[in-house]
Amino acid sequence: MGGADAMWLHADRPNHLMVIDGIMWTEQPLDWARLKETIQERLVDTYPVFHQRPVDPARPWDLPGWEDDPDFSLSHHLHHAKLRRPGGPAQLRAFLESKVSRPLDRSRPLWEAWLVDGYGEGSVVFTRLHHAMADGMALAQVMLTLTDASPDGHPDRPTRAPQQGRSLVSLATGLVRSTLSLPRVPGTALQGLAVTRKLLLDVLPETLLSRDPGVAKRLAWSQPHPLAEVKAIGRSTGSTVNDVLIAALSGALARYLDSFDEAVDHLTTMVPVNIRPVDQPLPRELGNKFALVMLHLPTAEMSVLQRLDEVHRRMAHIKQSPEVFITSAMAEGIGHLHAIEKPLVDFFAGKAIGVTTNVMGPTEPRYLAGVEVTGVLGWVPGSGGQTLGVCIFSYADTVRIGFKVDAATVPDPEQLIAFFDAELASLQEAALDG
Repeated sequence: MGGADAMWLHADRPNHLMVIDGIMWTEQPLDWARLKETIQERLVDTYPVFHQRPVDPARPWDLPGWEDDPDFSLSHHLHHAKLRRPGGPAQLRAFLESKVSRPLDRSRPLWEAWLVDGYGEGSVVFTRLHHAMADGMALAQVMLTLTDASPDGHPDRPTRAPQQGRSLVSLATGLVRSTLSLPRVPGTALQGLAVTRKLLLDVLPETLLSRDPGVAKRLAWSQPHPLAEVKAIGRSTGSTVNDVLIAALSGALARYLDSFDEAVDHLTTMVPVNIRPVDQPLPRELGNKFALVMLHLPTAEMSVLQRLDEVHRRMAHIKQSPEVFITSAMAEGIGHLHAIEKPLVDFFAGKAIGVTTNVMGPTEPRYLAGVEVTGVLGWVPGSGGQTLGVCIFSYADTVRIGFKVDAATVPDPEQLIAFFDAELASLQEAALDG
């Protein structure tokens, strides 16, 4: 493992498991035998970490590693279940919430998946993949290599699965960097010191979202929004799709806090930035190649267009900042500092309410084991005292938002969904109809 992989392996807490959860669902039932064969050939036989388990180092100052699981069996990891009737979103949500707080077995490879039948007339594939295996961007790409561009795709291992995965997903932050360009990135020592000082001294505003989280988590996700409408808002205002969606999220959080009389000027979230070379396939060993940067979400009282302008300005500032390179180096270094690893992770995690990721998935429909995939979504883990994970995922010209929240802090995350939908509608009205 690299230092960042080790950091995520050691960051597991009972109230924060370093597991990336994801779902793909279909309107027609999936074939169990065909799905098993697909997962075996496209994941287990292609990426070694899917049949390897973590192993402690021989010397305490070394990093942990991976070793083949001598008792590996797909049946230990892939399970079959059926939703309770009537098999709607409420039953699916209850099933998922019963699993997401359960630790993965460290004596086996760090992943598990379910084929869940009875979701209407269709099925759901639910995956749980440990962050030590790879970053969320890489794992999203890996999972989408299970799919094909047409229904006549077959479960034979694709010869270009990693390359295919690279083309199916991208981070929508506009902050994707290549490690090949690191030495050429402009920036001075003074800029680096300023960013480091900001990271050390930044304080998260005290709100109900900054309370200590418990073990239980709640999940929620929106209906699909047409991506064309979001792009139209961006064109009208000179903003990116990511700016528009982050502005809607900021407004939703502002509304939520205001409903509890806890309004603040900003909330801080962590945003992942890919630092893999974008023109190269994923390595078979996967691993973590990303950084987390701090983004202040504007939650003060203002118009929706003012909020969008402010998000655009703050995102532009981050793109010019050396913060991504500093935080990626810090993550790699923290994994080597065994004695103080936990307090360091908790210290930096405590500066944000959670992690917000925006993933641009395939623009055309994909097919899983011959069946069209209706939707795709994921949930990112938090750490330390974080209570709110956000995943915005676009697929087949639509976009959805998903929340993974601390159950005691946000007992009804559907409120956040309603506020997000309302903010997006207000942005559309102000930008296009106003």
